[in-house]
Amino acid sequence: MSGPDSEVAVMAAPERPAVSFIVPCHNEELVVEAAAQALLELIEQQHDIGRCGPRSMVLLVDDGSSDRTWELIEQLTLAHPGRIAGLLLSRNVGHQHALLAGLSIAPGDVLISIDADLQDDLGVIPQMLDYYQQGHDIVYGVRRGRPTDTRLKRMTAAWFYRLMRRLGVDVIDNHADYRLMSRRAVEMLRRYDEVNLFLRGIVRLIGLRSAQVLYDRRERAAGSSKYSLSRMSGLAIDGITSFSAVPLRVISMLGLLTSLFALAVSVWVLVVALTNPSAVPGWASTVLPVTFIGGVQILSIGVLGEYIGKIYMETKRRPRFIVDRIVGLPGDDSERDAQRRQ
Repeated sequence: MSGPDSEVAVMAAPERPAVSFIVPCHNEELVVEAAAQALLELIEQQHDIGRCGPRSMVLLVDDGSSDRTWELIEQLTLAHPGRIAGLLLSRNVGHQHALLAGLSIAPGDVLISIDADLQDDLGVIPQMLDYYQQGHDIVYGVRRGRPTDTRLKRMTAAWFYRLMRRLGVDVIDNHADYRLMSRRAVEMLRRYDEVNLFLRGIVRLIGLRSAQVLYDRRERAAGSSKYSLSRMSGLAIDGITSFSAVPLRVISMLGLLTSLFALAVSVWVLVVALTNPSAVPGWASTVLPVTFIGGVQILSIGVLGEYIGKIYMETKRRPRFIVDRIVGLPGDDSERDAQRRQ
């Protein structure tokens, strides 16, 4: 018997999100194939249990590699059409800009950034996706510790995060760029158009609902880290000068203290000259103030120059990255080349 009372309302099941993995690569020919295969297997597993949709894929971003990385990426896109795509930048622009390029171009409802070295634990991806289903727009991958890093790197990382917090910058300890972002969060991120990128700080400025997952970082599967000491130092300087004006205030206070010190030395010299005419002024009373004041001036000029350099780069408004080729995405360069040949 049928009727209004017996009719069962059938609710349409919510569409599963399309998940895109953004993988910046710079000279990663030794690991790019293994990374792509591991991510494809993860996508299949999560698709089978309903966490991600059929349009989920991997986007490999070649940041101006000088080895066979792009050649291997092209082969992967041909072997896995619709599952793997490649993005070739015109030159090496750095990890942060390459990551932003991938986030800006990748399709999908959920975008997860991860390095190609396979050190980040893929086992926490399901937990990230669960947080997304619960309404979190950003999920940060946070290391429990740094057992794979050298002692020097652990010490400098701890100093860096401590310094950033003291300067008033909102950062998460032991979080690099392993994170999940919803499409809404990515669109908000694209509104931040500064050239001096420090995504770990910019993403925190978005302010949407977020969560954290803890994981253990593993050894590299192959190859070596592309973050040298100079690159890490540059990233730290970008983070400090892009998010805090405290160093400028420190210069002002240091200038005031130096002026008071110089005034005190001047008073002392004057008192000695008036009360003890036979006293011979020592070299310390001359050399030490001059050396101290000169050092403070040079340091201050250096800090001011760093900020002025950042202003100079921002005012030129040069593009942060230039895309050379795109393969594996609808309307990519390979499709246009095929159409031209017809």
